[in-house]
Amino acid sequence: MSRAEARLPVRVPGPLWSLGLLRSELSVTFRRWRTLALLGVLAAVPVLVGIAVRIETNDGSSLGPGGGGGGGGPAFISQISNNGLFLVFTALAATLPFFLPMAVGVVAGDAIAGEASAGTLRYLLVAPAGRTRLLLTKYATVIAFCLAATLVVAVSALLVGALLFPVGDLITISGTRISYAEGLGRALLIALVVAASLIGVAALGLFVSTLTGSGIAAMATTVGLLITVQILDQIPQLDAVQPYFFSHYWLSFADLMREPVYWDDLTRNLGLQALYAAVFGSAAWARFTTKDITA
Repeated sequence: MSRAEARLPVRVPGPLWSLGLLRSELSVTFRRWRTLALLGVLAAVPVLVGIAVRIETNDGSSLGPGGGGGGGGPAFISQISNNGLFLVFTALAATLPFFLPMAVGVVAGDAIAGEASAGTLRYLLVAPAGRTRLLLTKYATVIAFCLAATLVVAVSALLVGALLFPVGDLITISGTRISYAEGLGRALLIALVVAASLIGVAALGLFVSTLTGSGIAAMATTVGLLITVQILDQIPQLDAVQPYFFSHYWLSFADLMREPVYWDDLTRNLGLQALYAAVFGSAAWARFTTKDITA
């Protein structure tokens, strides 16, 4: 405990005060220009993908598997020209490996370290927020950003897909036909799964944020760890440990477009994210509740 905290009488905030703190954190986070810029970039990705596919298929041709040209790509991209709803799945698959986790890493890395570098962390703690309460509020705010960022991508893709391509019944990966309404329901479920897939990165970024007083350093470290794990997940010689990387099962959300749904990798992904959240969340709490706050 810092001297500033020790000199003041301890006051126990009530539930309404805690909700007010969360509302304040959400307001501050989503009003930052950096946050708005990140959401703007995420919203632009489906627009660029949709325009590119529209131009590619403007002569009446269709994209082959993997997006034509044999270069690989999101598994749903060849279906976009037939049904605009597939742009939602393609955009999520395109943003999940890097853009979405990078945005989450920036927000999570700045959560505590940003307050310390701005000199406001000490005043938050004597408000009285309490270290555990403040840490939980910060993590809840990052989780809210995970959901908001994912929904921004999904909604942008849904609108662009409806404007540029026909919509209607969908053909699943298994070859069965489902209605457009059911397809929308699965798109929402996929968006929720993608958001849940980011809680491990959020906990990791929050832990890194408690280790330093520099917001920029915390953000850079979190993004660097993210890139490193992604690279390691592609090395065949590490296949024995790759199932334990937080990114390994990210694209398992595609199994929600099978009939019947394959749940094995989906449950492994959600369980792994919960494990990362528990481990790094506990590490963040242990670090934050014992460090001396001087800023």
